[in-house]
Amino acid sequence: MANHKSAAKRARQAIRKTAVNNARKSTVKTVEKKLVKAIAAKDLKALPELLKAFTSEVMKAAKTGVIKKETASRKISRLSTRVSTTK
Repeated sequence: MANHKSAAKRARQAIRKTAVNNARKSTVKTVEKKLVKAIAAKDLKALPELLKAFTSEVMKAAKTGVIKKETASRKISRLSTRVSTTK
Protein backbone atom coordinates (compact mmCIF):
# COMPACT_ATOMS: atom_id res chain seq x y z
CA MET A 1 0.00 0.00 0.00
CA ALA A 2 1.37 3.38 -1.03
CA ASN A 3 2.05 5.94 1.69
CA HIS A 4 2.37 8.99 -0.60
CA LYS A 5 0.10 10.50 -3.20
CA SER A 6 2.75 10.13 -5.91
CA ALA A 7 3.39 6.49 -4.95
CA ALA A 8 -0.33 5.75 -5.19
CA LYS A 9 -0.42 7.33 -8.65
CA ARG A 10 2.59 5.25 -9.71
CA ALA A 11 0.84 2.10 -8.49
CA ARG A 12 -2.25 2.97 -10.56
CA GLN A 13 -0.11 3.67 -13.63
CA ALA A 14 1.73 0.37 -13.23
CA ILE A 15 -1.56 -1.54 -13.18
CA ARG A 16 -2.76 0.25 -16.31
CA LYS A 17 0.53 -0.20 -18.20
CA THR A 18 0.72 -3.87 -17.24
CA ALA A 19 -2.74 -4.44 -18.68
CA VAL A 20 -1.81 -2.67 -21.94
CA ASN A 21 1.45 -4.62 -22.25
CA ASN A 22 -0.27 -7.95 -21.61
CA ALA A 23 -2.91 -7.13 -24.21
CA ARG A 24 -0.23 -6.22 -26.78
CA LYS A 25 1.69 -9.45 -26.03
CA SER A 26 -1.50 -11.48 -26.36
CA THR A 27 -2.29 -9.87 -29.72
CA VAL A 28 1.20 -10.71 -31.00
CA LYS A 29 0.82 -14.33 -29.93
CA THR A 30 -2.63 -14.60 -31.55
CA VAL A 31 -1.45 -13.19 -34.88
CA GLU A 32 1.63 -15.43 -34.76
CA LYS A 33 -0.55 -18.52 -34.20
CA LYS A 34 -2.79 -17.55 -37.14
CA LEU A 35 0.25 -17.14 -39.39
CA VAL A 36 1.78 -20.47 -38.33
CA LYS A 37 -1.57 -22.20 -38.90
CA ALA A 38 -1.83 -20.67 -42.39
CA ILE A 39 1.73 -21.81 -43.18
CA ALA A 40 0.87 -25.34 -42.07
CA ALA A 41 -2.31 -25.29 -44.19
CA LYS A 42 -0.36 -23.78 -47.15
CA ASP A 43 -2.97 -21.06 -47.53
CA LEU A 44 -1.07 -19.01 -50.13
CA LYS A 45 -3.76 -16.32 -50.48
CA ALA A 46 -3.84 -15.40 -46.79
CA LEU A 47 -0.09 -15.59 -46.11
CA PRO A 48 1.00 -12.13 -47.37
CA GLU A 49 -1.64 -10.24 -45.40
CA LEU A 50 -1.08 -12.34 -42.26
CA LEU A 51 2.68 -11.77 -42.49
CA LYS A 52 2.09 -8.03 -42.86
CA ALA A 53 -0.25 -7.98 -39.84
CA PHE A 54 2.22 -10.04 -37.81
CA THR A 55 5.15 -7.78 -38.71
CA SER A 56 3.12 -4.70 -37.77
CA GLU A 57 2.05 -6.06 -34.38
CA VAL A 58 5.51 -7.33 -33.49
CA MET A 59 7.16 -4.03 -34.37
CA LYS A 60 4.59 -2.11 -32.32
CA ALA A 61 5.38 -4.36 -29.36
CA ALA A 62 9.11 -3.89 -29.87
CA LYS A 63 8.79 -0.12 -30.24
CA THR A 64 6.96 0.20 -26.94
CA GLY A 65 9.36 -2.15 -25.13
CA VAL A 66 6.92 -5.02 -24.60
CA ILE A 67 9.37 -7.34 -26.33
CA LYS A 68 13.01 -6.73 -27.26
CA LYS A 69 13.85 -5.45 -30.73
CA GLU A 70 16.16 -8.41 -31.34
CA THR A 71 13.38 -10.85 -30.46
CA ALA A 72 11.01 -9.05 -32.82
CA SER A 73 13.54 -9.16 -35.66
CA ARG A 74 14.24 -12.84 -35.07
CA LYS A 75 10.54 -13.76 -35.09
CA ILE A 76 9.88 -11.74 -38.24
CA SER A 77 12.90 -13.20 -40.00
CA ARG A 78 12.08 -16.81 -39.20
CA LEU A 79 8.43 -16.55 -40.14
CA SER A 80 9.21 -14.57 -43.32
CA THR A 81 11.55 -17.36 -44.38
CA ARG A 82 8.89 -19.96 -43.68
CA VAL A 83 6.31 -17.99 -45.66
CA SER A 84 8.65 -17.51 -48.65
CA THR A 85 9.50 -21.24 -48.78
CA THR A 86 5.85 -22.32 -48.54
CA LYS A 87 4.54 -23.54 -51.88
